[in-house]
Amino acid sequence: MISTKPRVRFAPSPTGYLHVGGARTVLFNWLYAKNTGGQFILRVEDTDQERSTREHERMQLEDIKWLGFSYDEGPEVGGPHGPYRQSERLDVYAKCAGELIANGKAYYCFCSEETLEQKRQAAMAAGAVPQYDGTCRGISQADAKARVGKGEKAVVRFLAKVKDYKLDDLVRGEVLFPANMVGDFVILRQGGMPVYNFCVVIDDHLMQITHVLRAEEHLSNTVRQMMLYEAYGWELPRFGHMSLILGSDRQKLSKRHGATSVHQYAEEGYLREALLNFLVLLGWSSPTENKEIMTIEEMVRDFSLDRLNPAPGVFDPVKLKWMNGQYIKALPLADVTARALPFLEKGGIPVAKVERAWLERAFDAIRPYLETLADAPKHMRLFFDETYGVEPDAVAVKAEPTYAAVVTALRDALKTHVSAHGDALTGDEFGKIQDQVKTASGAKGKGLFMPIRVALTGHAHGPDLKILIPLVGAKRAAARAEKALG
Repeated sequence: MISTKPRVRFAPSPTGYLHVGGARTVLFNWLYAKNTGGQFILRVEDTDQERSTREHERMQLEDIKWLGFSYDEGPEVGGPHGPYRQSERLDVYAKCAGELIANGKAYYCFCSEETLEQKRQAAMAAGAVPQYDGTCRGISQADAKARVGKGEKAVVRFLAKVKDYKLDDLVRGEVLFPANMVGDFVILRQGGMPVYNFCVVIDDHLMQITHVLRAEEHLSNTVRQMMLYEAYGWELPRFGHMSLILGSDRQKLSKRHGATSVHQYAEEGYLREALLNFLVLLGWSSPTENKEIMTIEEMVRDFSLDRLNPAPGVFDPVKLKWMNGQYIKALPLADVTARALPFLEKGGIPVAKVERAWLERAFDAIRPYLETLADAPKHMRLFFDETYGVEPDAVAVKAEPTYAAVVTALRDALKTHVSAHGDALTGDEFGKIQDQVKTASGAKGKGLFMPIRVALTGHAHGPDLKILIPLVGAKRAAARAEKALG
């Protein structure tokens, strides 16, 4: 019996890092559970023995954790419907397959791979859809079991009904699967390992899943699963097949479009909040018109299945980067600085030498210029003498006719300030120093401000100097002006 409380699941195959398409599936299921007060279950579909590994499972679970999701039942947390790895449920699948065989709804098939391939090629040559021709369908159960008992290799096939099936899809409306769309299909491979369409039905029923929200690629599988639910007399969960995610060329998203895994986006300095906000808009829209930036709390509050869109979503990396920059600007300063630390350390910024309060002020000055946290080191270098230097885009400024006069006046004004006031320097005081430099050099406009900026930061662009230079300090600023003249 299906639970009256919404129960949804994410069931990844552990064959590598979590793909962004899988991340969207996690997100939509998790949001629906949270919005309705339901439960979110994680189940690992690891029956692909050649590709599934525990290490890949660990990688995917870490990606899910990084995204901020927790689950009510699943590996590591347990639950009343476990085990939650399909490789640990083989006895369950064997028992359920045995019931179908006993009731004449499934049978042993002894056809070799070579024979099946020959028949498949012949069907294709004749312009027909390749389907199993039922060669072993008439073998009695007694004979079939005797042959299996003697060690003869066999798969178990489900006896498909020849009739139309209709699905009331939560995203696509009525979907018709015409008769003869599929033939008798395998549910257990040789050796007893179940196939996807069989074990997913068994697990979803026994785990009392009420809603199956998954990618459009699974739509063609649904008719086989509907046949199995019907054969057991089980209530069908509600299915919803979410839109495809396409690349900017409107082809299915793949590695050729750039990063495709959650892990890779994390390593490239994207924030989980930005990635989730971006993904939620690929196939769903907020009830607030034109609303694009939203917190996870707003997503939970507003999420509903009737706003899922069957039209493909286009994965626009430019928009994702823009959205990530918005989150970098908006997150609490202490939080976003802490997340930037690994990127700063990897970029050679000596963060261990400075106080956290100073580092946060410095990061606050540069974060309007960041699209990802990986951008932080190149902007933070201007605060540290160890990494200070004139960048290639700023070298041309040194050839300006006003450069020497401006930087000389700047050096002298800074040294005078140090003699009178020490290293401390406020924004207003630096503004007065700029006025002194203007008077002493006779320069103005870009001829004044560009030499000052390049001499003190090594960059042609960047934060307001009245914010930046007080963080550098008057002494180091004077030393940089001296170095810039050299």
